[in-house]
Amino acid sequence: MSEEGAHRESNGFVTIALSRDVLPRALKVAAVVGTLLFLINYGDRILDGGLTMTDFVKIGLTYLVPYGLSTWSAVKAISR
Repeated sequence: MSEEGAHRESNGFVTIALSRDVLPRALKVAAVVGTLLFLINYGDRILDGGLTMTDFVKIGLTYLVPYGLSTWSAVKAISR
């Protein structure tokens, strides 16, 4: 793929990812799945009050992963 073709494809990906069809849905998925994972992985530390700064970074990633996966899968489905 040429550099121009790669740029056009990535620009199309971003456009679809930020669309009204994808963005709100991906945020909802991230909120629900991220919260479930957060509670499973860090619920005991919340109750003990033992969260570290590293834990907060990991918690952010806990929400980012389902958002990214949901966005990627929706964009690929729409692109086909």
